[in-house]
Amino acid sequence: MTASPELRWFKSSYSGGSGTECLECAYVPHGALIRDSKCVGGPALSVRPQAWRRFVDSVRHGARGPF
Repeated sequence: MTASPELRWFKSSYSGGSGTECLECAYVPHGALIRDSKCVGGPALSVRPQAWRRFVDSVRHGARGPF
């Protein structure tokens, strides 16, 4: 899926300050989209709401995967 420019993208507070390893996310009705911040016009990964929630909860609690 190619990302739409109208979406409201945000970066994680865990992102590095160097700008070399950043992901951006956008919420959509069917879940969330994830893209490489260095390739904003490129493809985005679509994630269902339940999977996104589980991933975010795992990151918050320090899990290393699998999610």
